[in-house]
Amino acid sequence: MPRFLSMIRIDEQALPANTEFPPEFGERMGALMEEITKAGVMLDTAGLLPTSEGTRVTWSGGKLSYTDGPFTETKEVVGGYAILQAKDKAEALEWTKRFLEIHPEEWTVGAELRQIDGG
Repeated sequence: MPRFLSMIRIDEQALPANTEFPPEFGERMGALMEEITKAGVMLDTAGLLPTSEGTRVTWSGGKLSYTDGPFTETKEVVGGYAILQAKDKAEALEWTKRFLEIHPEEWTVGAELRQIDGG
């Protein structure tokens, strides 16, 4: 079965000041994670620390350069990921849609879904 990488995209500068999620968010997310795991679709998932704790490594002109975060010039960053194993892209998109719909309405959260080569 093909595997897919779902990269959850956020704008760190546009996150609501109150980043505390309502209690029902945790309950709904927990239920979805249990369902997707029992279905055998979820292989791995995690949120990522803010870009302020990251480093970008670039190879250019035969040299490496390192840039420590935060990356304020970047509007959208990967805030988390999921590796899914689904029968096809349509199924992976359905699970990704359900994940996004759980988030509070005032948030802007996106996902980029890409099939893993060879998977």
